Amino acid sequence: MAVGILAATGQVLREDFSDFVLVGELSLDGALKPVHGVLPIAMKALAEGKKGIIVPEGNAKEAAIARGLNVFPIPNLAQAVSFLEDGASVTPFTIDIDEVFNGALKYPVDFTDVKGQQLTKRALEVAAAGGHNVIMVGPPGSGKTMLARRFPTILPNMTLDEALETTKIHSVSGNLPAGEALIATRPYRSPHHTISNAGLVGGGPTPRPGEVSLAHHGVLFLDEMPEFNKDVLEVLRQPMEDGTVTIARAALSLTFPARFMLVGAMNPCPCGFFGSPTPESKCNCTPQQITRYMSKISGPLLDRIDIHIEVPAVKFKDLSSAEAGEPSVAIRERVNLARGRQLARFAGHKGMYCNAHMESKHLREFCPIDNESLDLLRRAITKLGLSARAYDRILKVSRTIADLEGTVDIHPQHIAEAIQYRSLDRSLWQ
Repeated sequence: MAVGILAATGQVLREDFSDFVLVGELSLDGALKPVHGVLPIAMKALAEGKKGIIVPEGNAKEAAIARGLNVFPIPNLAQAVSFLEDGASVTPFTIDIDEVFNGALKYPVDFTDVKGQQLTKRALEVAAAGGHNVIMVGPPGSGKTMLARRFPTILPNMTLDEALETTKIHSVSGNLPAGEALIATRPYRSPHHTISNAGLVGGGPTPRPGEVSLAHHGVLFLDEMPEFNKDVLEVLRQPMEDGTVTIARAALSLTFPARFMLVGAMNPCPCGFFGSPTPESKCNCTPQQITRYMSKISGPLLDRIDIHIEVPAVKFKDLSSAEAGEPSVAIRERVNLARGRQLARFAGHKGMYCNAHMESKHLREFCPIDNESLDLLRRAITKLGLSARAYDRILKVSRTIADLEGTVDIHPQHIAEAIQYRSLDRSLWQ
């Protein structure tokens, strides 16, 4: 606006500014201060064939991620005017995007820190390999949060396109870490259970991305899921199904991407010790209290979670062991191989990138099973009290377990393992 006023009053000796995009906040002393959302603006300018973008110095790295666009960092209004009159006085700012991307591929945590919990770690590996949503059920102190924080470290490495998409969302919302131009590790978001609908899916007078969008291409962790307002949990159903969130207002309607993996955690009962084998941790909850507690997570939401894991308390011998656990990089290698098999399998199906994206119509094509496996599945449904919705989920997870093993066909042992990951469907919890 300031440059436009100066040009309109003849104080800028240039007639046409249409080749440039000017972005920044003008302070009272004439300095240019950084603003949010510079990366998507720069990429839009590049797409429209602009000659360059003028930004505050603090936004230079972020704008330079738009490879192919000239970025001119300017400290104040006077130099911006001088540049527009004589562009040769400022050298375009450039960065090595590949170097920035590779340098940012670091996680502060690792699965090697996790003591014991081998069965839970295996289930999380299956979830990562197939893109399956997961919920962990266990007593306080069993390590559910610790495992969830490390879950992104075993997901496939982000591609540059995924990193750009994620960075744009964080840039618009003002959550881009200071000094960082690109988010190259999968996001991990863990909102408090008091969060509102707008905080979770986005909203406000001027719509802003919510936690589901900030977790795009990453992990949304909901600790103590039954403590969340039930209406808040229900708004997750649409983004989990579509991978996007649409926020409509009277003046405009915005759609934010929200392709995330949901990791939930909960206690088995209000006190947290239902099923504990030790007398010191005896559960005092009544059956009615347990039923009411478990029912806070609705069937339609639970229907979108493929894997249910029972997380037991960590044994002392595991806690006191000096042996380090398997590192995340080793697990991620197996996950990458399994995802590669899925990408090859779904090459002709638009929008399908992992087994979790399969719908019922795809199961007949990609998840055929022999008579022995079918009989095992039938007995699980009838004798273990599994719900009907568990059938499709078991087939999807079985397909992922087979992919991890590198086998083309689904075998009975894959079905048997997948059945173990449906604890919330068993009559024990109903």
